[in-house]
Amino acid sequence: MRSAFPPEWREPALGHEAVAAWEADSGVVLPEPYRTFIAEISNGSGLGPAEDGGLQPLGWLPASWPDLGLRRPAEPFPLQAAWHWEDDETADPEDPRIDAAFNDGSIVLGSEDGQLFWLLLTTGPRRGEVWMVSDVGAVPTPGDNAWGFEEWVRRWHTGTGW
Repeated sequence: MRSAFPPEWREPALGHEAVAAWEADSGVVLPEPYRTFIAEISNGSGLGPAEDGGLQPLGWLPASWPDLGLRRPAEPFPLQAAWHWEDDETADPEDPRIDAAFNDGSIVLGSEDGQLFWLLLTTGPRRGEVWMVSDVGAVPTPGDNAWGFEEWVRRWHTGTGW
């Protein structure tokens, strides 16, 4: 993981005590290897897998993040499979699962093209997976057999893409 992020692009690592304090405040333990990465290597990077500004520091949100209320990383992530609510004729725009897909059971890793956001799931049966959420739906990346943080970073670093 160190080789994927040149030292000059790394934000200072948080250390294990600061990570544990964030987890205690948030009520959730972060998935490995992300947890060790931010504690020992880098808490975000201007150069990284998320194309709009790189990898976000823990708890930060991209400037384009929608204002959908309080983030709750310890609450259950509401989905177990991809859901394209824009194409779902039975979906109500006020369905609480839509806001929950943005706010519950995850941390934000970064953004793409302004309105696509990378999430690392922190709760539920899909914990540790990277998902993408946008105004049209939420999907595991690259599909039902979603990658974890390390694979997501490796794909970006080697240029094999999503």
